[in-house]
Amino acid sequence: MESIPLTSLLPQGFDPVRFKVHFAVWNQVKQPIDVLASSHDEWQGWNSWRSANDDFNRDFIFSMAQDKNDPTLWLFGGVWEVLERGPEKHAHSYTVALREDLLGPFIRRLWIRHRRSGRNIRQKMEAALPMMTVSSILAEPFAGDPFPGHDRINHSLSDLQAVVSQARADWRIALESMKGVYVIHDRQTGQRYVGSAYGDTGVWQRWSTYAATLHGGNVGLKALLAEKGEESYRTDMQFALLEYWSMRADDAHILERESYWKDVLHARSLGYNEN
Repeated sequence: MESIPLTSLLPQGFDPVRFKVHFAVWNQVKQPIDVLASSHDEWQGWNSWRSANDDFNRDFIFSMAQDKNDPTLWLFGGVWEVLERGPEKHAHSYTVALREDLLGPFIRRLWIRHRRSGRNIRQKMEAALPMMTVSSILAEPFAGDPFPGHDRINHSLSDLQAVVSQARADWRIALESMKGVYVIHDRQTGQRYVGSAYGDTGVWQRWSTYAATLHGGNVGLKALLAEKGEESYRTDMQFALLEYWSMRADDAHILERESYWKDVLHARSLGYNEN
């Protein structure tokens, strides 16, 4: 099937020479698509950031957030007008304002296909536009990763923080009424921490504590956080459910299963569990 050029959606009189394209990519801390989905103010900050060069030196910024899994897929993040350009480098030196009148209905709904050339994430639009095509248009604005199923969770702490900050209803409803045993594994070393949610605390509430504190109050994870630093820690630590039950499940059974998994995964001798 022939691709639909992005130019077919652009309003009459659209002048690419007045635009820079912002190809927002992972900044070693957060995924841009999570920021776009969860926080207007933070996303605006991404588009007001000045590096060593005055890259946003045109009237407008055509912003896009890269998909987590497909580097050629981009979610449209709006057109931002550059109102002022401050001189300070490596700071939020640009004053930008969202132009809802320019493709506003397509924000967080338009997926664009484009294979970026080179490493520059801020490019002249007239150079990139001929290769940009429409991948799809969502019926509703993108609101983050949908809940994958209890047995298919394998998400980083950074992912979990995005889900919690968005208060995703599908994730919350699926996890808040469930007790369970979970594992947090370090994808750099393979070492693990095994924990559980029981009593009146469902998995959602327990994991929300990790999203807020990073370590959940666990001594071994606190030490690891201090060793790794927050940025690496949030990316490296992956969450998954080992077993899960309704809130009617007996707590003694859950604690027995937690101990079982600690033994199976050597979470005490080779991991981060202290008991």
